[in-house]
This record gives sequence, C-alpha cells and structure tokens, in this order.
Amino acid sequence: MKKPFDIDLALKLISDAVHPFPKAAMFELAEDGFNSPFEQLVACMISIRTYDEVSLPTARKLFARARTPAEMSKLTPEEIDDLIHACTFHERKAAQIHAIAQRVLNEYDGNLPCDEEVLRSFSGVGPKCAHLVLGIACGQPFISVDIHVHRVTNRWGYVKATTPEKTMTALEAKVPREHWIDINRLLVPFGKHICTGTLPKCSTCPVLDMCKQVGVKAHQ
Repeated sequence: MKKPFDIDLALKLISDAVHPFPKAAMFELAEDGFNSPFEQLVACMISIRTYDEVSLPTARKLFARARTPAEMSKLTPEEIDDLIHACTFHERKAAQIHAIAQRVLNEYDGNLPCDEEVLRSFSGVGPKCAHLVLGIACGQPFISVDIHVHRVTNRWGYVKATTPEKTMTALEAKVPREHWIDINRLLVPFGKHICTGTLPKCSTCPVLDMCKQVGVKAHQ
C-alpha cells in the first residue's frame, strides 16, 4: 500500500538524493555566471534534443566568443554554426540564435525582456525554454517540463498526462508555486540517474513508498 504523495517531502528527499550527481545543464551554466536571459535562452536552444554532456561544452564554446545580443549579432550564422556544430540541428539553431540576437538588439536595445510572450515569439523557442529562462534568469515561478519531468511525475502517479505540455498544465494545478522552478532543477538529475527511462533504480529511490510505479515493468 503506497502512502499519499507528499510533493514537499518528495522534493526534499530528492534534493538530498541527487546531490552527488551533475546539475541540470541550465542551472549549472547559471551557477557558472551564464545567467542572463539571453545566455539562458541560447543555451537552452543548444540543449534541445542534445545530451547535457554535449550541450554544456558547446554553449561554453559559443559564449567564449559571444555572450550578448550585440556580440552574437556580429557573428554570421555560419560562424555560430561552426561553434555549435556538436549539437543536434546545429545549422537551424545557428540561424535562429543569430535572428534572435538581431531582434533583441533592434527591438529591445540589446536587453532580452523577462516576458513569456516575447520569448515564445522567437522561432525555435517553446514553453520549456521560455519557462527555464523565466525561472532561472528572471526568478519568476514557472514550471519547465522536459522528458525527465514528464516521465517521472507520471510514473509517480502524481499526474496523468500524455505529453510534456499536458504534464506542465497538470503540475501547475497541483504543485505549490514555491516549488515550480525546483521541479526541473531536481527532477532532471533524478530522472537521469535514479528514475531512469529503462530499469529505474527503484530499490534506492527515496520516494518509493509514495510512487505508484506507473508503467514500470522491470527495475533495479
């Protein structure tokens, strides 16, 4: 018999459990000083469909050349592409990053505003990246749902949703706002190292007594 799911307790236990593991990419970059809205947006775009082990050094390589919209707009899309070549869809992302830099420079005097509507207006920017920027760079309470957050919270039985977008809506209705940013910060490393896609490590999971293990056929 499982205990009722206590999200406050779960996140506290998970915070302790993931401490030895690498941080989620966007949060690690922010701690390293790449914490402006523009840097966070560019780094998130690089990370789309790309492993953290690739996206982190790729973002740092690009930022070694350009960190602001003014600096980025001076590079050509081809130069940006060469710098981010290791990530997936690099050519398309290079063009999008260059276009965003120019728009921010021309329309917002080089300062990317902390505004969801503005962020979502850029080609290549969906709710996940917009919410990460607003949460990490702007300190605004937003939930960002990637594949890890989607899988973990549905496996818990805490929500029941078929897509990350629907999971985001379901979580917004249930999770206290003070935890909204931490949902991504904690569940990404938790999903990568403990509550994995295949053979999750249920035997060492700190929230096993609350987790309904939805869809788990085999585990460690």
